[in-house]
Amino acid sequence: MITVFVLVIVMVIVAPQAEAARAFFVFGDSLVDSGNNNNLATTARADYPPYGIDFPTHTPTGRFSNGLNLPDVISESIGIAAPLPYLSPELTGQKLLTGANFASAGVGILNDTGLQFLNILRIHRQLELFGEYQERLSGIIGQGPAQELVSEALVLTTLGGNDFVNNYFLTPFAPRRRQYTLPQYCSYLIYEYRKFLLRLYGLGARRVIVTGIGQLGCVPAELALAGSVKGECAGEPQQAKAIYNPLLVQMLQELNTNVLGSNIFIASNAFDMNMDIINDPKRFGFKTSKVACCGQGPYNGLGTCNSFSFLCANRNTHVFWDAFHPSERAVRLIVKQMKTGSTKYMIPMNLSTIMALDST
Repeated sequence: MITVFVLVIVMVIVAPQAEAARAFFVFGDSLVDSGNNNNLATTARADYPPYGIDFPTHTPTGRFSNGLNLPDVISESIGIAAPLPYLSPELTGQKLLTGANFASAGVGILNDTGLQFLNILRIHRQLELFGEYQERLSGIIGQGPAQELVSEALVLTTLGGNDFVNNYFLTPFAPRRRQYTLPQYCSYLIYEYRKFLLRLYGLGARRVIVTGIGQLGCVPAELALAGSVKGECAGEPQQAKAIYNPLLVQMLQELNTNVLGSNIFIASNAFDMNMDIINDPKRFGFKTSKVACCGQGPYNGLGTCNSFSFLCANRNTHVFWDAFHPSERAVRLIVKQMKTGSTKYMIPMNLSTIMALDST
């Protein structure tokens, strides 16, 4: 519903730590929301069947997935605990030491993104809650240890997709579309994202995975809306990806060189593997990369996934779970590429190399 596959940027991990001891913090949208929106009055939610059909409990959790989502699989892959949603009543006491997930389906880099979803945790609010979290943590373990825990944690931010599909491309007459050309809009997003990343850095984050946008024009929703006949990707959203992603990498390199003074960020194009999957799904064991497992209309790309939708029998044969979100199996392939992929996807090193360097 909210966003799509992504370009990934991984921040170098500089302090030696045991992997299992790391906290994990998550910011962003529905690709990484693990249930915060369950506790909000919003239409952007996934707390009903068949979401969660392949989750260990086989029940909906608020994840926009048939099972595990991106933070879950990253956590599993590197041996750290998947953080609980910050709004979950279960996140108390010692559980705060494993981190927190602040993500909220529907949000974007811009505050006017996702207005149609009503009450969501916009990105500035997520940062406010991160500050509140640190105060709560300090009350348990003290200010110094709390600052150390945050600085040594892994951080994931996933933003940008909604700023296109649920803002700029939402209607032909969307305000942002009238205000900016597509290249101008991409530059504006990068300018705003830079401010967010600096604020996150100011709050103590030092090891951050920053995700950009992926194959916007190839998701089932865009195929349906564009009237794709043979599954060809929608041109304009794909153009947005082609403009935005290089600007994001350029911005991160500029931060490294001119602001932070060291080579902190590592750019990863791991999610460009999605295009390989989309072009040749059978090579990766999928039946289709065009039709969503759950949905209705052309490519199952219209409306929302719900109990009245068509539901495929085998989620492992579909690249997309619903109109916008990958299936758990697709996410697993992408995280594998993040962890062990070549410099075609991870520049200059993959996540396994980063973790190995960090443990020495």
